[in-house]
Amino acid sequence: MNRSLLIIFLSLLQLVISAQVLTTSTLPIIIVDTEGQTILDEPKINSTMKIIYKSEGVNDINQDSAHFEGSIGIELRGQSSLALFPKKGYGVEVRDSLGEDLDASILDMPEESDWVIHSPYSDKSLIRNALSYTWAGRIMPYAPRVKMAELVINNNYQGIVLWTEKIKRDKNRVDVNKLKDDENEGDDLTGGYIIKFDKGDAIEVGWISPYEPIPGRNQDTRFLFNYPKYDDITPEQRNYIKGYVTEFEHVLMSDDFKDPINGYRKYIDVQSFIQIMIINELTRNVDGYRLSTYMYKDKDSNGGKLHMGPVWDYNLALGNADYCSGSSDSGWAYDFNNVCPQDFWVNHVWWKRLLEDPAFTQELIASWQSLRSTIFSDENLNADIDSLTTVLGGAIERNFQRWPVLGNYVWPNNFVGATYQSEIDYLKRWIENRTAWLDDNFKLLTTATKNINLTPRSLVYPNPSLEDVTIDMTDMITTPDYIEVYNHMSQLIYSSPIKESQIELSLTASSDQSIMYYRLFKDGSPIETQDFQIIRQR
Repeated sequence: MNRSLLIIFLSLLQLVISAQVLTTSTLPIIIVDTEGQTILDEPKINSTMKIIYKSEGVNDINQDSAHFEGSIGIELRGQSSLALFPKKGYGVEVRDSLGEDLDASILDMPEESDWVIHSPYSDKSLIRNALSYTWAGRIMPYAPRVKMAELVINNNYQGIVLWTEKIKRDKNRVDVNKLKDDENEGDDLTGGYIIKFDKGDAIEVGWISPYEPIPGRNQDTRFLFNYPKYDDITPEQRNYIKGYVTEFEHVLMSDDFKDPINGYRKYIDVQSFIQIMIINELTRNVDGYRLSTYMYKDKDSNGGKLHMGPVWDYNLALGNADYCSGSSDSGWAYDFNNVCPQDFWVNHVWWKRLLEDPAFTQELIASWQSLRSTIFSDENLNADIDSLTTVLGGAIERNFQRWPVLGNYVWPNNFVGATYQSEIDYLKRWIENRTAWLDDNFKLLTTATKNINLTPRSLVYPNPSLEDVTIDMTDMITTPDYIEVYNHMSQLIYSSPIKESQIELSLTASSDQSIMYYRLFKDGSPIETQDFQIIRQR
């Protein structure tokens, strides 16, 4: 056999061996056929996809029945990971026979056409994104839903991947108003928008903040358009959302920023800022706050404040980055600028400024302490890790046969374990140390503001809650005499004169996670507004 034939034979043999690595799995099996085409980093190429999936039992790659089978467009996706790692991530668009977008419910997730396949490579636990999205989904109105799976492309086994929703405006994803190009005035103009802090081509940058993240340094905070896209947004819409955010920034940086009525709280959903801080600090996400950081705004008639979220891209979190203290289980992620001031992508001024408001800090501390006794207890965090690794089962060995990275440094690993179990042990140990540090140091945040004049606010706890909440007005300087409670549709659901300093309410969520709020009045005038979250019991 000559050399050319030998090379062809070995290549074909490798494809056959790769395909035969996977025959059955407890995970969904995703099979993509590009009909010989190379998958590009834009545009998407026409392909077919078949998904073998049972909610219970074993999936067989050779079984005839399929959970999904149809046409797709597929492209490479990612930034650093795309350039550095041989295991690639993909963007997937479900299509009909004419090549048009087609909404489909896949892997028990609500219908949509656009999806993402994350391919963990440097994250040798394989679950950092899945964990972070799951935790965020328990405390925030929305986080991308996830399902671990195994992927085969053109008979070539690609290992364990994460099938997840793409961040997108949709009633089941980021549920803001669908902003049309003819909605350029009045209430129609006020939402919905999705913007983010991130890298991006110059054409994608909507505007640059007038406030430098590190004064005197050559660094900018850039706002990128996610929805409407930069080539779809009208001039009026562009000017509106830029003006709204810039006005919020001016107020936040003003002397009166703490004013409960006309300060920064007039512009933002405070609880969402607290929730994103908790997720970023729990995971000590080295990219948190500064990259892949989304925010959205609905129409004024639907609440209209700027919300943080959803979360995205946590594969370098939870101790998996050996630069800029990303692996440290101590220290604040929001303090990135002091740790790594030389990086171009630094944190914006928002976070430290918010922590100069004692009311914000108290709410942050109360939320952390409430979550630590429930959702984020040590037992629950460890149980989530065990649950995910159990689901992976025999796919773990197949993944590391395909990608033999165990025991080898892959950028930017801090820890290099010889076995998968050692990687999981490190992850658990890191989280245990991290939560212990946060327990000790969240409460110390108040010392940074002890010399600031304090205007005590009411407290609502537990937040989030499954049903019962207490509104505590004991420490308020001005005693309110009336309360109104509204649901997430801004509909009044409770009103009453206030006779005691504490009010106990029993509420039911109308969706998986409902954001509600209450207003306190004195002599007929509102003196305070706060939001809180009720989670539907399953």
